Amino acid sequence: QLQLVESGGGLVQPGGSLRLSCAAAGSTLDYYAIGWFRQAPGKEREGLSCIKSGHGDTYYTNSARGRFTISRDIAKNTVYLQMNNLRPEDTAVYYCATDWCSSWFTPNDYDNWGQGTQVTVSL
Repeated sequence: QLQLVESGGGLVQPGGSLRLSCAAAGSTLDYYAIGWFRQAPGKEREGLSCIKSGHGDTYYTNSARGRFTISRDIAKNTVYLQMNNLRPEDTAVYYCATDWCSSWFTPNDYDNWGQGTQVTVSL
C-alpha cells in the first residue's frame, strides 16, 4: 500500500515561509490525487489544497488561497506545500493524504494519511 511521510515543519516567525514535503513510497505518485490538511488543538481537521492525478489540476480552500501553493515532482515521488506569509493561526499539525481532489474536498474523502508534521508560527 502507498505510504506517505510528511516533513519540513518547524518553528518559524510570523511572516516567514516553510515548504512542506509529502514523500510517497510503494507506488508512483502519478496515480494518486493528494490533499493537504491541518489540525490545530481543539479544532477539526481543515482542508487546505489538493492536486489531481494525471494533469495535476489544483484546488485551494479560503484558508490557503493566496499564501499557499501546492506542487508535485513525479520524479521524486513528492508533493509539496509552499507556505508564505505565515501567521500564528497557521500553527497546527499538517498532513497529506490520498486519494481525492475536487473543488470540494473534506477529510472524509481520504482514507490514507501520513503521520503529520508540526508547524509552529511564533516569535
